[in-house]
Amino acid sequence: MNLFRKILLPIVPIYYIVTWLRNRMYDLGIKKSKRYDFYIIAVGNLSVGGTGKSPMVEYLIRLCKDKIKLATLSRGYKRETKGFQLVSSSSTAKEVGDEPLQFKTKFDDITVGVDADRRNGIDELRLCTPTPELIILDDAYQHRKVKAGFYILLTAYYDLYSSDIVLPTGNLREPRKGANRADVIIVTKCPEDISSEEKIKIKKKLNIKPNQLLFFASIGYEKEVIGTLGTTSIDQFKNKPFTLVTGIANPKPLIEYYQSLGLEFNHVSFPDHHNFSSQELEALKKLKYIITTEKDYVRLAPNFSKDAALWYQPIAMNFIEGGGDFDNKILEYIKNEA
Repeated sequence: MNLFRKILLPIVPIYYIVTWLRNRMYDLGIKKSKRYDFYIIAVGNLSVGGTGKSPMVEYLIRLCKDKIKLATLSRGYKRETKGFQLVSSSSTAKEVGDEPLQFKTKFDDITVGVDADRRNGIDELRLCTPTPELIILDDAYQHRKVKAGFYILLTAYYDLYSSDIVLPTGNLREPRKGANRADVIIVTKCPEDISSEEKIKIKKKLNIKPNQLLFFASIGYEKEVIGTLGTTSIDQFKNKPFTLVTGIANPKPLIEYYQSLGLEFNHVSFPDHHNFSSQELEALKKLKYIITTEKDYVRLAPNFSKDAALWYQPIAMNFIEGGGDFDNKILEYIKNEA
């Protein structure tokens, strides 16, 4: 915690009261949440920063897309447009945001939209053809104007919400009690060898309710990287130093993974969802080999030539155990809860 955030500690009680009161008004029905007669799954977190929302959304897409007509709706963070935008394969990250463009690029057969006003975005998506029967809301846990049918709350193994406080000194967007709205809580970015004893300790820390399910997941890194020059094994870089370029909230797990492979690389870090300036792009183009994250790639690749040595590292969310139970819970919802 830096000094500036410590100085802001007196503001924490004010932020806590404001966010608690807002939630309480929704809980009591003083503020109205809109319910829908079709399936809505909200994915989000209590804290700012990366908890693995994009891999979770992609996991849900893979699980459900062949069983039901679905769409995703995101805010489109740091885009330069306003209002509702339908994402197409020809969209740019500046128009729709990097993560929605990533979803559309990987899953061209689904409908992807962006809108900061989730109610309006849902209404617009329902006008699309085919009409989506399931809408997955990305980063929408605090959007209480919409009442989702199913809530998935993510918390990172190294930064549990139970050990944090609200903004501006802490990282929580709302008080920890907000976790009670979740149907499923997933501890993400766990070490694959996490012990049963540690899982039990974490369950107690998170104060899991009887009606909630808890899962533990890790980030899986594919053995091949994909880019402008095609697909190649990451092992090809064991004797080929490269530059790792990241514009994500927490690149530490990826750095540690590459270090565990014995790779030699230089790391260039940018802020989360960074829009690269022309000067930064020119500097990056001078590098011999670049590996980046997938959401950084959708922002970088259009600015590079087709023969540039630029790749991205595909990742996926892997359940350490109980993945089948999670799948069944989701599939049960989209069959029975409309």
